[in-house]
Amino acid sequence: MIQSMKKNGLLLGAFGLAAAGLVALTYAGTKDQIAEQKKLQLINTLEQIIPAALYDNQPHQNCHQVTSLQYLGNDQPHQAFVATFGDAPVAMALETTAPDGYNGEIDLIVGVDWQGTLLGVRTLQHNETPGLGDLIDTRRSDWVESFAGYRLQGDKDPRFHVKRDGGDFDQFTGATITPRAYVKAVKNTLIYFNRNKDNIAAAPTCGAQS
Repeated sequence: MIQSMKKNGLLLGAFGLAAAGLVALTYAGTKDQIAEQKKLQLINTLEQIIPAALYDNQPHQNCHQVTSLQYLGNDQPHQAFVATFGDAPVAMALETTAPDGYNGEIDLIVGVDWQGTLLGVRTLQHNETPGLGDLIDTRRSDWVESFAGYRLQGDKDPRFHVKRDGGDFDQFTGATITPRAYVKAVKNTLIYFNRNKDNIAAAPTCGAQS
Protein backbone atom coordinates (compact mmCIF):
# COMPACT_ATOMS: atom_id res chain seq x y z
CA MET A 1 0.00 0.00 0.00
CA ILE A 2 2.87 2.34 0.83
CA GLN A 3 4.37 1.63 -2.58
CA SER A 4 1.04 2.44 -4.18
CA MET A 5 0.79 5.71 -2.29
CA LYS A 6 4.32 6.66 -3.35
CA LYS A 7 3.50 5.82 -6.94
CA ASN A 8 0.32 7.92 -6.85
CA GLY A 9 2.23 10.78 -5.24
CA LEU A 10 4.85 10.68 -7.96
CA LEU A 11 2.17 10.63 -10.62
CA LEU A 12 0.39 13.59 -9.07
CA GLY A 13 3.68 15.46 -8.77
CA ALA A 14 4.54 14.78 -12.38
CA PHE A 15 1.07 15.90 -13.47
CA GLY A 16 1.42 19.11 -11.46
CA LEU A 17 4.79 19.88 -13.02
CA ALA A 18 3.46 19.22 -16.49
CA ALA A 19 0.46 21.47 -15.89
CA ALA A 20 2.67 24.24 -14.51
CA GLY A 21 4.96 23.92 -17.50
CA LEU A 22 2.01 24.14 -19.89
CA VAL A 23 0.72 27.28 -18.17
CA ALA A 24 4.18 28.85 -18.32
CA LEU A 25 4.51 28.04 -22.02
CA THR A 26 1.05 29.43 -22.75
CA TYR A 27 1.84 32.66 -20.89
CA ALA A 28 5.18 33.04 -22.64
CA GLY A 29 3.51 32.54 -25.99
CA THR A 30 0.72 35.05 -25.41
CA LYS A 31 2.13 37.75 -23.12
CA ASP A 32 3.39 39.88 -26.01
CA GLN A 33 0.04 39.63 -27.74
CA ILE A 34 -1.80 40.53 -24.53
CA ALA A 35 0.49 43.52 -23.97
CA GLU A 36 -0.10 44.70 -27.53
CA GLN A 37 -3.88 44.40 -27.13
CA LYS A 38 -3.75 46.41 -23.90
CA LYS A 39 -1.72 49.11 -25.61
CA LEU A 40 -4.14 49.33 -28.52
CA GLN A 41 -7.09 49.48 -26.14
CA LEU A 42 -5.41 52.30 -24.22
CA ILE A 43 -4.68 54.26 -27.40
CA ASN A 44 -8.27 53.83 -28.53
CA THR A 45 -9.61 55.08 -25.20
CA LEU A 46 -7.30 58.10 -25.21
CA GLU A 47 -8.42 58.96 -28.73
CA GLN A 48 -12.03 58.91 -27.55
CA ILE A 49 -11.49 61.43 -24.76
CA ILE A 50 -8.79 63.72 -26.22
CA PRO A 51 -9.36 64.90 -29.82
CA ALA A 52 -6.34 63.99 -31.95
CA ALA A 53 -6.25 67.47 -33.49
CA LEU A 54 -5.13 68.92 -30.16
CA TYR A 55 -1.76 67.19 -29.89
CA ASP A 56 1.26 66.03 -31.88
CA ASN A 57 2.81 63.53 -29.45
CA GLN A 58 1.84 60.01 -28.40
CA PRO A 59 0.04 60.51 -25.07
CA HIS A 60 0.23 56.83 -24.15
CA GLN A 61 4.03 57.20 -24.14
CA ASN A 62 3.93 60.29 -21.92
CA CYS A 63 2.66 58.56 -18.80
CA HIS A 64 3.19 59.47 -15.16
CA GLN A 65 2.08 57.86 -11.91
CA VAL A 66 0.17 59.96 -9.43
CA THR A 67 -1.47 59.17 -6.11
CA SER A 68 -4.14 60.98 -4.12
CA LEU A 69 -6.41 59.23 -1.63
CA GLN A 70 -8.47 62.39 -1.25
CA TYR A 71 -9.12 63.15 -4.91
CA LEU A 72 -8.43 59.98 -6.91
CA GLY A 73 -10.48 57.60 -4.81
CA ASN A 74 -7.86 55.37 -3.19
CA ASP A 75 -4.17 55.27 -2.31
CA GLN A 76 -3.15 53.26 -5.37
CA PRO A 77 -1.03 54.77 -8.18
CA HIS A 78 -3.08 56.15 -11.05
CA GLN A 79 -1.82 56.91 -14.53
CA ALA A 80 -1.83 60.38 -16.04
CA PHE A 81 -1.27 60.67 -19.79
CA VAL A 82 -0.11 64.09 -20.96
CA ALA A 83 -0.89 65.29 -24.50
CA THR A 84 1.40 67.96 -25.90
CA PHE A 85 1.62 70.17 -28.97
CA GLY A 86 5.05 71.50 -29.82
CA ASP A 87 6.27 70.26 -26.43
CA ALA A 88 3.68 72.37 -24.58
CA PRO A 89 1.07 70.44 -22.56
CA VAL A 90 -2.42 70.87 -23.97
CA ALA A 91 -4.49 68.12 -22.32
CA MET A 92 -4.39 65.20 -19.94
CA ALA A 93 -6.16 61.90 -19.48
CA LEU A 94 -6.21 61.03 -15.80
CA GLU A 95 -7.24 57.68 -14.35
CA THR A 96 -9.31 57.86 -11.19
CA THR A 97 -11.59 55.75 -9.02
CA ALA A 98 -15.06 56.22 -7.62
CA PRO A 99 -14.73 54.28 -4.35
CA ASP A 100 -18.41 54.36 -3.47
CA GLY A 101 -20.19 52.71 -6.38
CA TYR A 102 -23.18 50.52 -5.58
CA ASN A 103 -21.15 47.32 -6.01
CA GLY A 104 -17.70 48.63 -5.17
CA GLU A 105 -15.06 50.70 -6.91
CA ILE A 106 -15.57 52.13 -10.39
CA ASP A 107 -12.44 52.86 -12.40
CA LEU A 108 -12.68 55.63 -14.96
CA ILE A 109 -10.50 57.95 -17.02
CA VAL A 110 -11.10 61.67 -17.41
CA GLY A 111 -9.89 63.74 -20.36
CA VAL A 112 -9.42 67.47 -19.74
CA ASP A 113 -7.74 70.27 -21.65
CA TRP A 114 -5.10 72.46 -20.01
CA GLN A 115 -7.66 75.14 -19.21
CA GLY A 116 -9.69 72.65 -17.20
CA THR A 117 -12.52 71.92 -19.65
CA LEU A 118 -13.73 68.34 -19.72
CA LEU A 119 -13.11 66.69 -23.09
CA GLY A 120 -14.49 63.24 -22.34
CA VAL A 121 -14.92 60.52 -19.76
CA ARG A 122 -14.87 56.74 -20.10
CA THR A 123 -15.46 53.87 -17.69
CA LEU A 124 -12.55 51.45 -17.47
CA GLN A 125 -13.90 48.83 -15.06
CA HIS A 126 -16.93 48.37 -12.83
CA ASN A 127 -19.13 45.81 -11.12
CA GLU A 128 -22.39 47.74 -11.20
CA THR A 129 -25.74 46.00 -11.60
CA PRO A 130 -26.58 45.01 -15.20
CA GLY A 131 -29.56 46.94 -16.49
CA LEU A 132 -29.24 49.63 -13.80
CA GLY A 133 -25.82 50.93 -12.79
CA ASP A 134 -24.08 49.69 -15.92
CA LEU A 135 -25.41 52.70 -17.85
CA ILE A 136 -21.99 54.22 -17.11
CA ASP A 137 -20.68 51.94 -19.87
CA THR A 138 -20.80 53.40 -23.39
CA ARG A 139 -21.92 50.00 -24.66
CA ARG A 140 -25.13 50.51 -22.66
CA SER A 141 -25.78 54.25 -22.93
CA ASP A 142 -24.25 57.61 -23.84
CA TRP A 143 -24.63 58.98 -20.29
CA VAL A 144 -20.89 59.59 -19.85
CA GLU A 145 -20.96 61.89 -22.89
CA SER A 146 -22.86 64.45 -20.81
CA PHE A 147 -19.65 65.56 -19.04
CA ALA A 148 -17.97 66.98 -22.14
CA GLY A 149 -17.71 70.77 -22.13
CA TYR A 150 -18.03 71.29 -18.39
CA ARG A 151 -15.43 73.32 -16.53
CA LEU A 152 -15.28 73.36 -12.75
CA GLN A 153 -16.46 76.62 -11.21
CA GLY A 154 -14.88 76.29 -7.79
CA ASP A 155 -14.41 73.22 -5.62
CA LYS A 156 -18.09 73.32 -4.57
CA ASP A 157 -19.55 73.76 -8.06
CA PRO A 158 -23.24 72.85 -7.49
CA ARG A 159 -23.65 71.54 -11.03
CA PHE A 160 -21.53 68.49 -10.25
CA HIS A 161 -24.31 66.49 -8.65
CA VAL A 162 -27.12 64.36 -10.02
CA LYS A 163 -30.38 66.20 -10.62
CA ARG A 164 -31.98 64.65 -7.55
CA ASP A 165 -29.31 66.45 -5.50
CA GLY A 166 -29.74 69.75 -7.35
CA GLY A 167 -27.05 69.21 -10.01
CA ASP A 168 -26.96 68.92 -13.79
CA PHE A 169 -26.49 65.19 -14.33
CA ASP A 170 -29.21 62.60 -14.81
CA GLN A 171 -29.59 59.81 -12.32
CA PHE A 172 -30.61 56.33 -13.45
CA THR A 173 -34.07 54.97 -12.82
CA GLY A 174 -33.76 52.73 -9.76
CA ALA A 175 -30.03 53.41 -9.41
CA THR A 176 -28.96 56.75 -8.01
CA ILE A 177 -25.91 55.59 -6.06
CA THR A 178 -23.88 54.75 -9.17
CA PRO A 179 -24.20 58.08 -11.04
CA ARG A 180 -23.85 60.00 -7.77
CA ALA A 181 -20.51 58.29 -7.09
CA TYR A 182 -19.41 58.77 -10.70
CA VAL A 183 -20.16 62.51 -10.81
CA LYS A 184 -18.36 63.00 -7.51
CA ALA A 185 -15.29 61.17 -8.86
CA VAL A 186 -15.19 63.34 -12.00
CA LYS A 187 -15.48 66.48 -9.90
CA ASN A 188 -12.69 65.37 -7.53
CA THR A 189 -10.48 64.55 -10.50
CA LEU A 190 -10.97 68.05 -11.87
CA ILE A 191 -10.04 69.53 -8.50
CA TYR A 192 -6.90 67.41 -8.45
CA PHE A 193 -6.02 68.38 -12.01
CA ASN A 194 -6.50 72.11 -11.39
CA ARG A 195 -4.25 71.96 -8.33
CA ASN A 196 -1.53 69.67 -9.68
CA LYS A 197 -1.38 69.82 -13.48
CA ASP A 198 1.95 71.65 -13.58
CA ASN A 199 3.59 69.12 -11.25
CA ILE A 200 2.38 65.93 -12.87
CA ALA A 201 5.07 65.92 -15.58
CA ALA A 202 7.62 65.67 -12.77
CA ALA A 203 5.85 62.68 -11.20
CA PRO A 204 7.37 59.19 -11.57
CA THR A 205 6.91 57.67 -15.02
CA CYS A 206 4.73 54.63 -15.57
CA GLY A 207 7.69 52.63 -16.85
CA ALA A 208 8.79 51.80 -20.36
CA GLN A 209 6.06 52.69 -22.84
CA SER A 210 6.25 51.33 -26.36
